[in-house]
Amino acid sequence: MREGARLRLDYSAQSLWSIDRMIEEIRREGAPEAAVRQVLRGFGAYTGEVIVRQTGAEWWATGGDHWIRTPDGRLWDPIDEARRCYAGQGSLRLLCRDAVSAGPRR
Repeated sequence: MREGARLRLDYSAQSLWSIDRMIEEIRREGAPEAAVRQVLRGFGAYTGEVIVRQTGAEWWATGGDHWIRTPDGRLWDPIDEARRCYAGQGSLRLLCRDAVSAGPRR
């Protein structure tokens, strides 16, 4: 996806602006969510990794779902947030901002 879309993905919080815009463009094209489910999952996983690197968080998996647990003990669901973003109700950039500001960094 990165090469095809010419996205600059460097695991920085700033790169999530591009992800949010890309999701918005895909949504405007009217693609059904089922057709872009894997792309959204990838964008969510990328966002989770940005949060991990920014906060010292850890990945958690339960029942097939993947979460991020920040050092303050809070759980974040970046994959679901990517789906919400596609529905016009979320933002991966803002999720990262909230997770980074939620607690102390390691």
